[in-house]
Formats: sequence, structure tokens, C-alpha cells
Amino acid sequence: MLIVMKKGASEEQLRKVKQFLVEHDFDFHQSTGANRTIIGVIGDTDTVDRDALEKLDGVHVLFKIPDET
Repeated sequence: MLIVMKKGASEEQLRKVKQFLVEHDFDFHQSTGANRTIIGVIGDTDTVDRDALEKLDGVHVLFKIPDET
């Protein structure tokens, strides 16, 4: 899963997203660009509460990575 943060998301908003992931036993990799931060979520993302994650301040959009078939 990829989490795309809103342009101008604050460090505090980013910290809360990362805290949510850690509290739900996910690992992540952060990529910070000039305008946006993207977080790659590592783990079984089928178990993540997408609604709760999408409602966190600073989250722009979530992208589910399709499973291989």
C-alpha cells in the first residue's frame, strides 16, 4: 500500500500516520520529495483499517498494490 500525503502536510501529521502504522504492526518506508511525501507500507495491508487511515490529517490518498496472481 502507498500513502500519499497532502502537499504541505506537517511533520506532526506525518508523525501521526507513522505512529498509526507502528501501532498496527506495520513497517514502512518514507520517500520525501519536493512537494509530497509518500509512505510505502510493508505488511499484510488487507488487515489495515483504510477508513481510519484515510481520515488522518494530512493523508491525501491511499493506493492498494494488487496481489500477484
